[in-house]
Amino acid sequence: MSITKEVKASDATAQKMFSKGTLVEVSSDDDGFEGAWFAATIVKAVGKDKFLVQYQSLRTDDDSGFLREEFDTLHIRPCPPETLVVDHFSLFEEVDALYNDGWDTDEEIEFKHSDLRPHQDWIDGKWIMASQALMKLLYL
Repeated sequence: MSITKEVKASDATAQKMFSKGTLVEVSSDDDGFEGAWFAATIVKAVGKDKFLVQYQSLRTDDDSGFLREEFDTLHIRPCPPETLVVDHFSLFEEVDALYNDGWDTDEEIEFKHSDLRPHQDWIDGKWIMASQALMKLLYL
């Protein structure tokens, strides 16, 4: 398949996956936000590979409503699937921590158990548990 066809196919997939009202997570490259994923809702498509989203927890500067921002498809992913409730995590197990209204893996501070979730990666259109992703890297 040519690069052009692959790009068109991925644009079409994004348009289907990220339709108006879809709950997603978005990530920003802005200072202080790198690596964190924030819950948002798709408001509308803006061009071929961009979407306007409304955050579910981040508010505008004047606190009049929830913040809206445009993101390209590289910074949008579906919400990860629910996982079984974990009663404890192992030492050095990769987790996401709810920190400053976003899910982050980069902070190494003490968190309440209720603010942690097993880390999952969005790879090639599928959710992969962090432990499975590591196994793939080690045994490829």
